[in-house]
Amino acid sequence: MEPTRYFIKGQTYAAADPGLQDALARVYGSPERPRCLCMSGGIEMYISRHAEYVVKRMPDTGNHHHPTCPSFEPEPGISGLGELVGQAIIEHTPDQVEIRTDFAMSRMPGKSVPRGEAVTDPAEGHAPRKRMSLLALLHFLYERAGFNRWFPAMEGRRNQGVLHKYLIEAARGVMVKGVSLVERLYVPEPFRAELKDEIGQRRRRKLALLLSPEDAVQFKMAIIVGEYNGSEQTNFGRRIVVKHMPDVPLFIETKDWERIERNFAGILQARDADVPRKPRVMMAALVYAKREHVYQVERVSMMLTTDQWIPLNGLHELPLIELLHHEQRAFMKPLRYDARSAAGFPNVLLLDSGKVPVQLHVVSPFMEAKERSTKEKLLAGIPSAWVWATDQDMPHLPERKCATEAL
Repeated sequence: MEPTRYFIKGQTYAAADPGLQDALARVYGSPERPRCLCMSGGIEMYISRHAEYVVKRMPDTGNHHHPTCPSFEPEPGISGLGELVGQAIIEHTPDQVEIRTDFAMSRMPGKSVPRGEAVTDPAEGHAPRKRMSLLALLHFLYERAGFNRWFPAMEGRRNQGVLHKYLIEAARGVMVKGVSLVERLYVPEPFRAELKDEIGQRRRRKLALLLSPEDAVQFKMAIIVGEYNGSEQTNFGRRIVVKHMPDVPLFIETKDWERIERNFAGILQARDADVPRKPRVMMAALVYAKREHVYQVERVSMMLTTDQWIPLNGLHELPLIELLHHEQRAFMKPLRYDARSAAGFPNVLLLDSGKVPVQLHVVSPFMEAKERSTKEKLLAGIPSAWVWATDQDMPHLPERKCATEAL
């Protein structure tokens, strides 16, 4: 993967160049824009200012960038994101996004989720149109943070600390139900026993908002995103353990947990699959304070990932993604969001085979009939598609091409 380069006032700077910050400061607030040099002629970018100056892509230009460029974004229809942009996801400015969800961020005491409304993955039920489920929100944060992409340079650099940092960053500038998502999102920091007290203090400060009702009757809710690490029955319902939060479980009513186990049976069982590298289960939980510092789950959604936190639609994709990882290829995993089926999208986009990403498709004999039909209809329109039927040998991967070769 070629290093990112920007053209500013007649000079070229690498993304890691110590002089880049000064160059950005000189043009910040002026009509002049940096140009990303991933493609011939460059592509206009804009400058955002946080703790330092950050170069970001302009709206609706993601597919103009080279696939190996960090600013690349495929056409919206290549994943479930396309159904939500402009409807459930409204970009007011490049740094200000509003998302509309099918769940509230506050709760009436004593009022449970209405009958018929899933406390598990809303995407599995009948979520209202133009509203994002909890699963879609998890996918949105994951994609915004770049965790559905893999480049060889990421080897050894993805861990809980990185997830904590970039998922929180992904929530900045995002509004949900009129509140800032970054204020309501908790992602566990890496747990260290010797720092348990300090970590606990920071967590309690972050979740203290749950102890402050919005008014006399409504209580605030937060979203905890972390790795599911098991559960056990107690006299007070089910106790859920989140990895890197071993000292603070989440609680859920037994009947609600039983529904979750039914809805997410495939994902939960995949943790014990007969594979060399066990997958992970990422969980998004909408929680409130049932009592002081006791966190009760209102809704849960789960997502299967590889051991490197790359999302999976199922175990049938794992051998392909593991091979891409082993061969040091650059790729992206399209996410379903709230689409009825993931079969209508490529399983993987290969990013290092030219100026256009190459679609990779996987067909499993365990696919349901509707899923198989959807995938077959998609492939009928792509005669030369790369397809792997998992009950057969995997075809050779498309040839790798460096970025300069493709320009």
